[in-house]
Amino acid sequence: MALPVRDQIKYWGIAAIAVFVVLWFLGDVMLPFVLGAAVAYFLDPVADRLERLGMSRILAVATITAVAMLVLVIVALLIIPSIVAQAIALFDTAPQLARDLQGFLGKHLPSLYEPDSTLQQALQSLGETVRERGGELLQTALSSAASLVNVVVLLVVAPVVAVYLLYDWDHMVERIDHLLPRDHAPIIRRLACEIDATLASFVRGMGTVSVILGTYYAVALMLVGLQFGLVVGAAAGLVTFIPYVGAIFGGTLALGLALFQFWGDWLSIGLVAAIFVAGQVIEGNLLTPRLVGSSVGLHPVWLIFALSAFGTLFGFVGMLVAVPVAAALGVIARFAVAEYQKSRLYRGLDGPDEDRGNG
Repeated sequence: MALPVRDQIKYWGIAAIAVFVVLWFLGDVMLPFVLGAAVAYFLDPVADRLERLGMSRILAVATITAVAMLVLVIVALLIIPSIVAQAIALFDTAPQLARDLQGFLGKHLPSLYEPDSTLQQALQSLGETVRERGGELLQTALSSAASLVNVVVLLVVAPVVAVYLLYDWDHMVERIDHLLPRDHAPIIRRLACEIDATLASFVRGMGTVSVILGTYYAVALMLVGLQFGLVVGAAAGLVTFIPYVGAIFGGTLALGLALFQFWGDWLSIGLVAAIFVAGQVIEGNLLTPRLVGSSVGLHPVWLIFALSAFGTLFGFVGMLVAVPVAAALGVIARFAVAEYQKSRLYRGLDGPDEDRGNG
């Protein structure tokens, strides 16, 4: 005989609280394991595809690992140094950008630019503040990350965890399925399949979209000749998974830099604007429909709220798990709404209102 609903709610509630407490206290310690699990989940379909082509699981994992290491080495040697150099140069150039903005406002908006005005004083201090505080903020972020998680351990443990989980992924899924409560196993399996479909559409799809758009923005901006185009394009692509934020952030930053660099050369400024307009057209009409799909079910506001809430509660680890948890909660919420609409609490004793009205 199954446990009463009240007892089931009590036990599962205690389990949920225990998991929350563990994440609260061990959030940063779990970072390599969360990253490893995310990588394994992302690459499991690739391993399955290689198995269907005739490879054994261990050979498929070895092939994926070798290709991933080769890609990482190429990225580390060719791209990361350029991004770091451009980011440092951007901080160093900030005072000159502020002075250029100061001169532009003084020439075109003299009524807003009096010698002793608050605006002038703010602009004078803007460049030096960005230069001093920008580097200080970057150093603080790196120091904080190093104090919470040993970078060497992260770089070593996360790939090892990913390899082991990727090799055992199918066995783990099967084992978890055997541990499901028998009364609820069919419903849990159905919800898990819906959550997996949502995550596959969003995480894998948006990850691919972010890489494609980041590469496109970086290459296009460098071809136009925009200073710091590589770092601006990479940053815009990195935050593309947050709806509209990537294009707005990257476009605003790129146009601001283009106005200072190409002032008077309206063709170059127009090309910078056209790059981001074209990026949005390509993303909205080609990349997102094909790689993400239209049935993900993650509303932009819900996604932004989840990232903010979990980032505040659990830091960087919280931001990593925010999208999966948001997807899971969205699926569970839709299931709960459907069950509610079939229940007497919604339908009443005599059926829904529309049935009574039609009768």
